[in-house]
Amino acid sequence: MNGKLLGAMLIVLACGGFGFSLAAAHRREESALAQLIRGLDFMACELQYRLTPLPELCRQTSEELTGPVGQVFAALAERLQSQSQPEAGKCMAEALAAQPELPNQAKRIMGELGQTLGRFDLPGQLQGLDGARQSCRACLEALSRNREGRLRSYQTLGLCAGAALAILFL
Repeated sequence: MNGKLLGAMLIVLACGGFGFSLAAAHRREESALAQLIRGLDFMACELQYRLTPLPELCRQTSEELTGPVGQVFAALAERLQSQSQPEAGKCMAEALAAQPELPNQAKRIMGELGQTLGRFDLPGQLQGLDGARQSCRACLEALSRNREGRLRSYQTLGLCAGAALAILFL
């Protein structure tokens, strides 16, 4: 009897943990997108008023940010400085590949941003930054809609699924 009870508790805990990990992933995605918007705003200001070279711009942006987004910009600055690839887009792809913790939507937007960085004149780069910012805001708005209810549902469904499985196995 004790073995069955222990097994049931472990099932509930495992399923509940999965629900809570989904909620945590959702929060990480929101945080990464907010950090990316902040970084894009900083980059646009720096480009517009100082015409900062791209490797230095990425380094400065990484110093303004925290977490995986800041680490991607730091890695990008390093790759651009060492000229590991002939194009900024390929350097961005390398930097993104080196950062597996970055959530998928932020990774996709940063990959698209890498295709415009360093390729166009100032208005073109500012337009690319603005497009990435708009994509971030749209994704962040979609994630924020019914956020509390969605996160509570992930957690509740995880616990309920665990309880249902435990009942079935007992």
